[in-house]
Amino acid sequence: MVDPRLPMPRVIRWMQRLGLLGLLSGWMSVAWALMPSTPVPGGIVVLDLPPEARQARYEDRPLWIIGADGDAKALVGLALTATPGRHAIDWDDTGGVTHRLGFTVGDKTYPTQKLQVPPRMVDLDPPTAARVKLEQARIRAALTHHRPAEGDFPWPLALPADGPTSSPFGLRRVFNGQSRNPHSGLDIAAAEGQPVRAVAPGAVIDTGDFYFNGNTVFLDHGGGLISMYCHLSAITVAVGDRVESSALLGRVGRTGRATGPHLHWGIALNGNLVDPALFLRPAADAP
Repeated sequence: MVDPRLPMPRVIRWMQRLGLLGLLSGWMSVAWALMPSTPVPGGIVVLDLPPEARQARYEDRPLWIIGADGDAKALVGLALTATPGRHAIDWDDTGGVTHRLGFTVGDKTYPTQKLQVPPRMVDLDPPTAARVKLEQARIRAALTHHRPAEGDFPWPLALPADGPTSSPFGLRRVFNGQSRNPHSGLDIAAAEGQPVRAVAPGAVIDTGDFYFNGNTVFLDHGGGLISMYCHLSAITVAVGDRVESSALLGRVGRTGRATGPHLHWGIALNGNLVDPALFLRPAADAP
């Protein structure tokens, strides 16, 4: 029996090493019920749906609905740019009639981080700026990709690489004295060459060498849940591959805009990048 006092990601790694993940499947099917609701920019809102709800949308993008009739919940990923105040989702009943369900987003202040990088990584020349613009559209397409969910919502997750977490999600980044977009993922200070593994079963929907993100892999887990793995020294999968949880995706590196070897791990839900740490915390430790 799994000791409930152990942190969830440690439990999963322990079961993986012993080849006992199958014994965990029944527990994992209800683990999502412990996921905390964090209604702040970069958080995930867990909303109770009426029994007659069949599908739901936020910002015109489908939501992952977990549970069953009479006990269904919608998971809403909130962007870092989400404005505090009233928001709403649309849900459809069995007759196809659309209804609205409101919720409140609170405010959250993230810390600031100052970094020094080569000037060319901040002040882009015209050809590089054009390249970055094309890459941003490609990244956005991957993060907003959607296919129907298969199986249960994968929570909690283990880290995709071994190492301490460093730069957290939401940091306000200042590069060479110039303010830039907040940090939209979680950095793991793993050694160069360490394996990077899939956090859940999924399909590889894109890979590539991006100017800022370096060598990157995007995994589609269904239901609007996408994970991304950046700054890799090597990529070991190809677009179209279906991978299982813990499958090797590549190796930790320092490609792109990086001050040293590490893995930048990002998670998007219904097209919005959310705090990956929310997928790691047991409910008792959640803010």
